[in-house]
Amino acid sequence: MKKFSKWLFLAMSVLFGVEAMAQQLAEVQLKALSGEMVPVPEFGKKHLLIFYVDPDRHKQNEAFTYELEENHRAESPNIEAFGVLNLKDTFLPNALVRSLAKKRTEKNGALVLADEDRTLATKWGLGDCNNQFVLIFVSNKGELVFLRKGELSEQDKEEFYKVIEQYK
Repeated sequence: MKKFSKWLFLAMSVLFGVEAMAQQLAEVQLKALSGEMVPVPEFGKKHLLIFYVDPDRHKQNEAFTYELEENHRAESPNIEAFGVLNLKDTFLPNALVRSLAKKRTEKNGALVLADEDRTLATKWGLGDCNNQFVLIFVSNKGELVFLRKGELSEQDKEEFYKVIEQYK
């Protein structure tokens, strides 16, 4: 009976911990390129594919992001994909970065938001994201399913595609 109680307590702790984490993730507000504060799009409704990018390293996985645009392997009605600019860690002026992002989104129709204070990285416990391209996948339950920072290896890409297939 004691063993069962310990397992029950552990399971409840994990459940409430995940619930609390999901609530904290849901509360994140970012800035649209137009300037207004917005919640993380579709959080809790769809699975989220997020490209969290330090503008100083925006080309770090450029070939991969173009590949995703062309092969459509991450597209699904169940997945919301968007970019977040890590503006706190860049040496570039925020206005310049926003202007360049607006021009790119006019061409590809992508949604791009700005994180001026590392809000997403801090609240989601991503650690140091300075000078890194961060690929994030979060389930519609608020679970961080995939996280890679920096230059993606071929193995990283394969693992990413396996994860995406499970959530389409």
